[in-house]
Amino acid sequence: MKYFYLTTLLLSATALSLSAEIPDGYYSSLDGLRDESLKDQLCSIINSHTRLSYNSLWDYYPETDAYPERVNGRLLVWDMYSDNWANQTYYYYGGTRGLNREHSVPKSWWGSGNDAIYDFPAGTDIMHILPSDGDANMAKSNYPLGEVDPSSITFSNGTSTVGIPVSGQGGGSSRVFEPDDEYKGDFARIYFYMVTCYQSYEWRYTYMFTNNSYLSMRDWAIDMLLDWSRIDPVSQKEIDRNNAVYAIQGNRNPFVDDPELVEYIWGDRQGEQYTAAHYDGDPILISPVQDSELNFGEAAVGSSQGIDLNVKGTGLRGNISVTVYGTNANYFSIAVNSIPASSANTADGFPLRVTYSPTATGSHSARLVLSDGGLTGSVGMGLSGESLPVPTLSRLTARPATNVTATSYRAEWEAATEAIDYYVITRTVYSGGNATTTQEQSEENYFDFNDMQPGEIHSYYVQSSRLGYLSEPSNTITVNTSGVQQVATDDRPLAVTIYDGQLVRFTCEEPHTGCRIYDISGQLVRSIDTIEPGTMISLPYGAYLVTTDQLHTPIKILVR
Repeated sequence: MKYFYLTTLLLSATALSLSAEIPDGYYSSLDGLRDESLKDQLCSIINSHTRLSYNSLWDYYPETDAYPERVNGRLLVWDMYSDNWANQTYYYYGGTRGLNREHSVPKSWWGSGNDAIYDFPAGTDIMHILPSDGDANMAKSNYPLGEVDPSSITFSNGTSTVGIPVSGQGGGSSRVFEPDDEYKGDFARIYFYMVTCYQSYEWRYTYMFTNNSYLSMRDWAIDMLLDWSRIDPVSQKEIDRNNAVYAIQGNRNPFVDDPELVEYIWGDRQGEQYTAAHYDGDPILISPVQDSELNFGEAAVGSSQGIDLNVKGTGLRGNISVTVYGTNANYFSIAVNSIPASSANTADGFPLRVTYSPTATGSHSARLVLSDGGLTGSVGMGLSGESLPVPTLSRLTARPATNVTATSYRAEWEAATEAIDYYVITRTVYSGGNATTTQEQSEENYFDFNDMQPGEIHSYYVQSSRLGYLSEPSNTITVNTSGVQQVATDDRPLAVTIYDGQLVRFTCEEPHTGCRIYDISGQLVRSIDTIEPGTMISLPYGAYLVTTDQLHTPIKILVR
């Protein structure tokens, strides 16, 4: 796991914050719009932005989420999930365990499968990915925002609360996450941003969000978030963070810049035309911001990492010239050296692919400069990355699941002994003769699953991830609703063949022990201490799952 030993980027904090205010003309295209067309145009303005690498987010947090004053000489992490900043638990330049990168809108809510979460721009959008106390993050799980019934609290640290929602909230979820009153408006405006910027997403979980609707949220969620945004107005913390994010990825949260926009789309001013200031001045470059930095984070030597830098302007004329120079310029490349003004002037801007390809270890930096296009002078930004040797990752050992109930369990494993970025948990759910596999990510050596259904059998294994490399899969743990758990190590292959309808034959090179056969309801129907090569049994007609001590994944068979 990566901890906070951050010694770079802090020197540029002042330059970034001073140069990242709202640019002239950023919202001019909103003038005269209302309702759905207003939200659609907001999406066009903010959706196209520079996609960061997930690994680099740690390096940007000193810009986006540092407490404004040093305490006892420490630059503290401003964590909205706990009060540990006040206790000086989490601070930059310190090796602090237990701090996570938290998707405030849970990453499991979007996409067709969790194995592709970082293929979605929302997966690395720092606008909603916040530093979070690890225990609070795990307790929050993928629950929706909501207000907790005081008599049903299951977790509270004085800032974050989890429990059963009050009547009318939760959208069907058994639990909700309630932030502290000080941050309720912050979270509300982040959620308004997310359902605007990513309004085209097909949400997998719709506790709060809706698909194919311009409001994009369920009525109870709209009412609650409107209340939160009104009682907790925009703070200086939000303004500073919005400016810092804009300097980093080139887009803004419009509901922080003008909180009244919330009312035009979801609130009391629906149906009214929005008025924005027009801009008819000189050509300007909206993104990237002068003296900002494109940080690739850590990368393995010999690898290549590409980031699409969003180049967007207004009133630009002619082609924009792009150059890279500096001591390590040979490690950074750009896809094109010239960008048509007609492309940069669009709402989406132009995606300039910048690639970091280190061939030697060490810290590398260069400078990217954009000029011409009618600009007065040029706009320059830093490029940086750190190259490390290709990691050697040990195979992890998964532990039997704990806290097993009819609907939930905690997957656990031995912590990695080397530095890693995070863990990847691959889970397979067997239900009704079907198997569905998804992936989750955790920065701790455990993960809570809260969606087990009657009759299901679950299995999981875990890998560590570092610099884009994955360790060998661990042994596999199998869990069913009866709480039966076993460790399977995939040491020996096993094949099952059906003969003459009900005759089942096992083929293996070496004996398997601890064979268990379950029906699709999760009931154990047969136990066999040892399966020898060629062992044959008979089973009634039906669908079954076969597990042994040596299997990596349970085998599904159909007897008919």
